[in-house]
Amino acid sequence: MADTPPPEMIVRQASPANLEFPFHTLSERLTPPGMFYVRSHFPVPQLDAAEWRLEVGGLTEQPLCLSLADLEAMTPRTLTATLECAGNSRSFLRPKVEGVAWELGAVSTAEWTGVPLAAVLERAGVLPGAVEVVLCGADRGCLEEPAKTPGVIAYERSLPLGKAQNDVLLVYAMNGQPLTPQHGFPVRAIVPGWYGMASVKWLTGIYVTNTPFQGFFQTLDYSYWQHRGPLSPQMTPLSVMRVKAQIARPAPGETLAAGQPYIITGAAWTGEAEITRVEVSTDGGLHWAEAELTDPAESHVWRRWRFAWQTPSTPGKATLLARATDSAGCTQPTQHAPGQGKYMITFPLPIAVRVE
Repeated sequence: MADTPPPEMIVRQASPANLEFPFHTLSERLTPPGMFYVRSHFPVPQLDAAEWRLEVGGLTEQPLCLSLADLEAMTPRTLTATLECAGNSRSFLRPKVEGVAWELGAVSTAEWTGVPLAAVLERAGVLPGAVEVVLCGADRGCLEEPAKTPGVIAYERSLPLGKAQNDVLLVYAMNGQPLTPQHGFPVRAIVPGWYGMASVKWLTGIYVTNTPFQGFFQTLDYSYWQHRGPLSPQMTPLSVMRVKAQIARPAPGETLAAGQPYIITGAAWTGEAEITRVEVSTDGGLHWAEAELTDPAESHVWRRWRFAWQTPSTPGKATLLARATDSAGCTQPTQHAPGQGKYMITFPLPIAVRVE
């Protein structure tokens, strides 16, 4: 049975379900139950926990066929991680582009419990020459955009072997409860620090390869143009999240009282570093001031922030912006790079409000 989202969730697409967390409700570090954003490419597969099996093979010493009970019997690990869809904030791009018209809420944070992928790979025995690990989901279907698929395909993405053997989890619980169908029941991957497309849901297969994976969602989709040396740009699979801050309150289009104190709030996140600074502009980017960070710094988890503002005494429009810097010294760019297409929208997002 599919999940029924709370009425507060923003439906960006009904079928398959693509649901947005109402970012203006952000208050807690963990996204409330049932409010975590949902990204689906195909219908939710109907899987039975008792019959579900995870096949592990490819360039391994021995193939494995693991049940949910087998995974639960292994030493568990729990971590908190923020996931962001690579197309989050796509509705801010001009001119408009194809794809789900996410605004601010294709990002959420949860506590995940499962088994390190490294432990499963160790049990299978990775052979010399391995370079990638392909994660295969049970969801499948046909697509027309961004290109026509060659018939029915499954959702599959790969990880470099080093990342797969580092901090990736095979997860069976979210915020202390079993995964729901829309979030990958009974088992999904969580790839901390990477955009959400890497955290394959409804996981049924893990294959170790000695060549880079060239599947649909690795090349034709979830990729971007990147310059490498003197040659022309090359298509590169999306991977690590870029540094980004978003304003939660006020919400876009909100009306505020003139000449009154107002606390601007939001969250900031990055990939493999930690958020160290958030700045806010209340005049469309002419001037910036530092915000107060209200969460401790932690890798792979958003950091909430607040900024005290006195609204203008004169009625009119105001454009608010936020930008973040991380411990690697990366700061949000001033504009969207054309080569990134409809993904990695990390320039400071203009939140227009009215003062009356």
